[in-house]
Amino acid sequence: MKTRLDGQVAIVTGAARGIGLGIAKLLAERGARVVVWDRDLAPLKAASGFAPALAQVVDVSSYASVERAFNDAVAKLGQVDILINNAGINGPIKPTWEYPLEDWDRVIAIDMTAVFYASRLAAKHMRDKRYGRIVTVASIAGKEGVPNISAYSAAKAGVIGFSKALAKEVCDAGVTVNCIAPAMTETPLLDGMTEEHIRNMKA
Repeated sequence: MKTRLDGQVAIVTGAARGIGLGIAKLLAERGARVVVWDRDLAPLKAASGFAPALAQVVDVSSYASVERAFNDAVAKLGQVDILINNAGINGPIKPTWEYPLEDWDRVIAIDMTAVFYASRLAAKHMRDKRYGRIVTVASIAGKEGVPNISAYSAAKAGVIGFSKALAKEVCDAGVTVNCIAPAMTETPLLDGMTEEHIRNMKA
């Protein structure tokens, strides 16, 4: 029997395309009122047959942007029951000794710090109402490490550890925290990757 989510409000970050859009659609099919967060909503508008309860332009690397969007979702929909931290970028494919400093900061900001930002707000809200579900999309790169994407690997390892810590902090309040670590998935994030790098990720 498929779990129904009727009446629950679910925020999905990075949900205008790819894995995030697939998650958002599935949650909506199960009855959830879905809030889509993305820096660019154009791909969402082109996805026929899906209309979220709320679509917000959000820069997940900015705490002010995340806080504003979260509070707006609560004001308009009454609550947040589910948070799916999905937004992420790969960053450049370069060995560590050539990795640009500004790209390291950007990958860590979007792939790890953003998870903390959204989860910080959601955890307090969910603890107060004694119910909530937080799920973060990490990567097998966070468990194994993939050469030439050290920032991405580090960020995904970071959110795995963060999820374990947060789960222990909120387990007494009816809130669960989980992290999934999929292997390579065919999404727009693969665009621009070399065949050699794709082989490394599959190895």
